[in-house]
Amino acid sequence: MPAAPPPVDPAPLDALDRRLLTELAADGRVTNAALAKRLGIAESTCLQRVRSLRERGVVRGVHADVDLAALGFPIQAVIKVRLGSHNRDHVASFHQVLAHVPGVLRILHVGGEDDYLLHVAVSSTTQLRDLVLEHLNVHPVVRHTETQLVFEEIPGAGVL
Repeated sequence: MPAAPPPVDPAPLDALDRRLLTELAADGRVTNAALAKRLGIAESTCLQRVRSLRERGVVRGVHADVDLAALGFPIQAVIKVRLGSHNRDHVASFHQVLAHVPGVLRILHVGGEDDYLLHVAVSSTTQLRDLVLEHLNVHPVVRHTETQLVFEEIPGAGVL
């Protein structure tokens, strides 16, 4: 398993950077001209600032907010996973498995009683059961799983 990357100092952001990020977070498809107009800055300044945010890794991408139910995946769950061993090779092996489990939206490697939280979306409770039984519980390092259904997803305030 590769070593964790060294901690990165947060990129210094000024008030304009923060305003740009707020606007981009709300609408990542906004044109440069419209973004510049909203912020009352020159288009060239806007373009340069957004480019700088991307180059510094502050803006990592623009993503579509997809309705999973409309795609045929109406059931979401959070699966807590507890490992029986924290040996680097065992953890690396489990990471390889997780990267290829169908339906996994996000993998959080966490501290505390549980080791992982997996956010998944599936088409049915049968598919959810199969995901747990065929991809997680069969791994020799997995000691325990607990599945919690998501009833509703409520956006938080965010950091900007």
